[in-house]
Amino acid sequence: MGLGGPWAWLLGLPTAMVYGSLALFISVLHNVFLLYYVDTFVSVYKINKAAFWVGETVFLLWNSLNDPLFGWLSDRQFLSSQPRSGARLSSRAVVLARVRALGWHGPLLALSFLAFWVPWAPAGLQFLLCLCLYDGFLTLVDLHHHALLADLALSAHDRTHLNFYCSLFSAAGSLSVFASYAFWNKEDFSSFRAFCLALAAGSGLGFVGATRLLRWRVEAASREPGCPTLAVDGGLCEEEELLLGGEETGSITLGQYLRQLARHRNFLWFVGMDLVQVFHCHFNSNFFPLFLEHLLSDHISLSTGSFLLGISYVAPHLNNLYFLPLCRRWGVYAVVRGLFLLKLGLSLLMLCAGPDRPGLLCLFIASNRVFTEGTCKLLTLVVTDLVDEDLVLNHRKQAASALLFGMVALVTKPGQTFAPLLGTWLLCFYTGHDLFQQPALTPVGSAQPWPEPPAPPPPQAPTLRQGCFYLLVLVPITCALLQLFTWSQFTLYGRRLHAVKAQRQNLSRAQTLDIKMV
Repeated sequence: MGLGGPWAWLLGLPTAMVYGSLALFISVLHNVFLLYYVDTFVSVYKINKAAFWVGETVFLLWNSLNDPLFGWLSDRQFLSSQPRSGARLSSRAVVLARVRALGWHGPLLALSFLAFWVPWAPAGLQFLLCLCLYDGFLTLVDLHHHALLADLALSAHDRTHLNFYCSLFSAAGSLSVFASYAFWNKEDFSSFRAFCLALAAGSGLGFVGATRLLRWRVEAASREPGCPTLAVDGGLCEEEELLLGGEETGSITLGQYLRQLARHRNFLWFVGMDLVQVFHCHFNSNFFPLFLEHLLSDHISLSTGSFLLGISYVAPHLNNLYFLPLCRRWGVYAVVRGLFLLKLGLSLLMLCAGPDRPGLLCLFIASNRVFTEGTCKLLTLVVTDLVDEDLVLNHRKQAASALLFGMVALVTKPGQTFAPLLGTWLLCFYTGHDLFQQPALTPVGSAQPWPEPPAPPPPQAPTLRQGCFYLLVLVPITCALLQLFTWSQFTLYGRRLHAVKAQRQNLSRAQTLDIKMV
């Protein structure tokens, strides 16, 4: 009786909220990982330079290849446009498979996160294994979580509703960055290790609870034909399973799938635009501390700089709580285009104002990162629309959601590598200042965030401050112009998007599948 009340309360939660809570259990770990894993191995475990670069190189290759690999392993059975003998497949079965995968991979992600903070092998070997294990489980969790967005909902309204809760819970998870400041101490690592243990335990248990609740709801929907308990929530009801009967010749090889993608015009324009977006997001993340140091360190305190860095992790998710209702009203295409125009306008304004306006500069640095990261979150909705178009164009029996998300990641993830390489090269080319020949920046959260100022450049060369300013404003201008061009070629919006969704609904009816929002 005592457990009946809490259990009934949990069962009464909106399914969109349960789905969104998975984003909390991801972000509460990932933000701490991004902020501290390099400093931990360099400053605490004393990894040597050669082992560090070997680990990063292997990680770069693994990070680029595991998305399409896991997507292919997960969704290759959905690619057939010809039926196969004896296989029964339903939208409910697809959702259950993804939920079960999240129930296993989520706790394993938490364990792989914990492996960073406890020395258990030589530093170089631990660095390599931890990076590959963590990124592998993170990729599996992200792919299935994003794929559920396409599998649980079809209409733009329902998908933005699900994404709203993802943004809300991601913002809550980002608060772990602020909490981590109280525990981070390179000299006494035990308190930070205990903090990470608590994060991993909470995340792992959260994955188990949320996935069990989602699985119970989907299974309950299949047992009750009318779905009375879930109808108010927009239930996933299943009339009957789809029989995939026929010959084995309908299976599609990887080469055939790649040729289909090469003919998918909107996919090609989208990944071109998203490659620039990923580059800009990571450029902002990589150079945010550098911009604060050389453009604002004389005008803001150390605590303000730390606060700006911390809030930059939280604000994009809160920002999306405003933009997602706009997406429901005007469409994702129009909102994303407006954000590109806003990025271009703010950058031109900052370029005209110059580097000697600290208030405007502080606002621009923060807003540039917030809007850029926020746009990345909205683009998940565009990928779900591409999943619908891929299903209709190629007459698939089921949407290959995880595989398409993996192929997008394969093309766009090189932007993560290009960002620091191109940024440091441009800075060196313009000012003659080589960042690798200067003392390393101490990350925010350490004892001395601001290093000693570098030696002044030769008189004929622009100062490092000027170089940082032009890098700050010219990169967003260039990215915005490229993105406005590629986005103007993208046609999956308006009437075409409505037609694609109508065709997918017709296919669903013809296959006796009822695809609705859970």
